[in-house]
Amino acid sequence: MNAYFTGTKQKQRWLEVSKWISIIFCFLIAIIGNIWFSNTPAYLRIFAILFLLTTATSLFRLTEKGKIAIDYIYQAHREIKKITWPSLNETLHTTLIVSGATAVMSLILWGLDNLLVRVISFITGLRF
Repeated sequence: MNAYFTGTKQKQRWLEVSKWISIIFCFLIAIIGNIWFSNTPAYLRIFAILFLLTTATSLFRLTEKGKIAIDYIYQAHREIKKITWPSLNETLHTTLIVSGATAVMSLILWGLDNLLVRVISFITGLRF
């Protein structure tokens, strides 16, 4: 019984590896084919690239890592729906407050910079 499960795991592992090899092969064919057939009309190359990328994406969705990635994206999408987004009015008020605070701090720092330049030029005798 244990030998059966070991053989099944080895088959699954080999199937997983062959899927990844096929995915890499699709990407390489898309890149090399685009360079090799540079004299071919662009719409044919675009069609071939889209076909190969669709094939690679479909194979990726069939791998274990692909299933985990798709599940992660689905969970993230569900979490985004749970968020309470601020209203337009709240967003506008917050933006204005941040802009005002930034302007005030800019003026304060500009004033301090001018003051320090004048004090240092007075002490050293240099004129700026």
